Amino acid sequence: MATRRGWRRAEEDATAMSDVSRYAQRPVAFILRFVRRRWVAHAAILTAVLAAVGCSVSTQYGIKFLVDSLADRAAGAGQAWSAFGLLLALIAADNLLWRLASWIANSAFVAVTGDLRRDLFRHLTGHAPGYFADRLPGTLASRVSATSNAVFTAENMFVWNVLPPCAATVAAIAFVATVSMPMAFALMLVAGVMVVALFRLAAAGQPLHHDFADKAAAVDGEMVDVISNMPLVWSFCGLRREHHRFDATVAREMAARRRSLYYLERLRILHATVTITLTIGLLAWAIVLWERGAVTTGDVVLACTLGLTVLHATRDLAVALVDVTQHIARLSEALATLLVPHELRDHPEAASLIRQGASVALEKISFSYPNGQSVFKGLSLRLERGQRVGLVGPSGGGKSSLFALLQRFYDLRDGRILIDGQDIARVTQESLRAAIAVVPQDLSLFHPPRWRTFAMAGRTQPMRRSSKPPLRRGAATSSQRCRTASPPSWATAA
Repeated sequence: MATRRGWRRAEEDATAMSDVSRYAQRPVAFILRFVRRRWVAHAAILTAVLAAVGCSVSTQYGIKFLVDSLADRAAGAGQAWSAFGLLLALIAADNLLWRLASWIANSAFVAVTGDLRRDLFRHLTGHAPGYFADRLPGTLASRVSATSNAVFTAENMFVWNVLPPCAATVAAIAFVATVSMPMAFALMLVAGVMVVALFRLAAAGQPLHHDFADKAAAVDGEMVDVISNMPLVWSFCGLRREHHRFDATVAREMAARRRSLYYLERLRILHATVTITLTIGLLAWAIVLWERGAVTTGDVVLACTLGLTVLHATRDLAVALVDVTQHIARLSEALATLLVPHELRDHPEAASLIRQGASVALEKISFSYPNGQSVFKGLSLRLERGQRVGLVGPSGGGKSSLFALLQRFYDLRDGRILIDGQDIARVTQESLRAAIAVVPQDLSLFHPPRWRTFAMAGRTQPMRRSSKPPLRRGAATSSQRCRTASPPSWATAA
């Protein structure tokens, strides 16, 4: 019963992850997939941020109200203290709302990275062994981490660096309109043109950002793969060669990063030049209006502070959009590698394998590897229950390939493989492999604790760490007492 529940759980995971590959070229939709899972927390964060920005911009109006109250002595001290109270309330609300948004984000954004890595790991482990034979494991692992970090950074930058400038610009222009409609229209026009221009220029640099992301992932992959094969490197005196290879990989990554950063810096210089020019013009315009008596002193302060708020907001927005573009580019590159569709899928009508006696039949099978190497052509073979069969032949003769096909690590080009009369292409992969015990020729052990390897081989539940004292010398350990919960009906040995 426990085994069947495990098969069902694996099938549900496979079904849930079957559509993930459609996000390979859609990084924004991929992020929204996880945002929707925790939409309440994200809605609360957005509400708190927008309210905080509203309070922050309103403080400029509070300052204007306070200046006008102080300038008009006829209004009395009561109006001045009312203006002071309003300003104080806005400042307090601004700070408290930011802290509330940050508190919620600390939980929600971290939870998104956990959901993301779990889904990517499930999708990655759903690939056939041939997928991993053609790709460096270190590169795959680094891309999972890069994806998680990119999404975490993108969410933080959107909430703290993209949304606030957008909201502040809209609110500031609305307040400036109460002073001078032409000034508000000019600010709106300049801010819109500047943001669109900088964003388009930032998007034009995407090839540079993609190149950097690809080379950064290659550095991580090289490090992991060399370290994981260190005994082999030492055995063949390959340290110096690997050092040179790694130095060259790092040099390429550094050159790509410099090109990406210099491009971004040129955009920032362009924005700074425009901002300086517009700031001078805005201040001069406000003073001219004051000279004509069209605005009060408080209006001049309000127009200048809000105008500077708009210009600084466009600067922050432009910088944030450029940085977000770089992170989205790295995310897009990682997703294109990780979200490759699974080569092997369960048949829509696949059922669990029914164990009836462990007879095996190969019916005119033909098979070639993806690189075109032909292994079998029209091979037929039958193994009855209780037979002991050994395969003998030269290296490359197809012995390991036959066992890989028997476990359905690859699909046949022609023919069928039957176990107990059931086509293995029509049963679930999980139930098929649960019925087979394999002793591989290359031994691989999981990272300590070693009982993980024994537990997987016996398909038992993971052991819990015991609080009991160590057994005395010579006593039997739990791994020695471990027994398979449901013994396999047949076994193979390569």
